[in-house]
Formats: sequence, structure tokens, C-alpha cells
Amino acid sequence: MSETRLKRLEATREKMVRSALEKGILNHDTIKLSEELDQLLNDFQFIEMDEENTKKEG
Repeated sequence: MSETRLKRLEATREKMVRSALEKGILNHDTIKLSEELDQLLNDFQFIEMDEENTKKEG
């Protein structure tokens, strides 16, 4: 995984945790950050699977 993608994942996770602690887990901002983190993790998983498949084919 690229360093940039990893940093973005970690930054989003930290923002979500901070938002949950300050505003609550049902707060709109916390939920939006959680959804953003979910999407980043899904993208990461897709890229990892694609890279693994490419290595197997190569």
C-alpha cells in the first residue's frame, strides 16, 4: 500500500475517534467520518486483492 494511502487511512481514523469522543458516536460528523473510513478500507482491500492476483498471474 502506498504511504499516502496509509496516512490518509490513519488520519481519517484519528478524526473519527476524536469526533466520537467529543461529539458522540451518533453525531452526524462521526458517522460521515466512519463512512469515509469504510470506503477507504474497502478501496484498500480491493487494491490489495488486485495486487495479489497480479503477482499470482505474473
